[in-house]
Amino acid sequence: MSVAELACSYALMILYDDGIPITADKISALVKSANVDIEGYWYGLFAKLAEKRNIEDLILNAGASGGGAPVAAVPAAAAGGGGAAAAAAPAAEEKKEEPKEESDDDMGFSLFD
Repeated sequence: MSVAELACSYALMILYDDGIPITADKISALVKSANVDIEGYWYGLFAKLAEKRNIEDLILNAGASGGGAPVAAVPAAAAGGGGAAAAAAPAAEEKKEEPKEESDDDMGFSLFD
């Protein structure tokens, strides 16, 4: 994740958590107040993301994609937002049974025979 994506993600979560409408100008103001210098198109991209997607769903399902270390900070931020977000997180984690793969031994031959 780039610095621009990270800065805009944090700004988006701050605005969402405070119940402030998410706009490109407000994301820009937060990022600039943090003294982070990024290109201007990022603000509009994240504002459009906020219009089209439910931010709470994005926060709660962030770990489901198998992301790296920065994703681990997102559930911690969501849990601090309230008990409802923390209670919904375990429900989202459902184990999926993967079909058992057949080995070559089951078929009567192997690669090295």
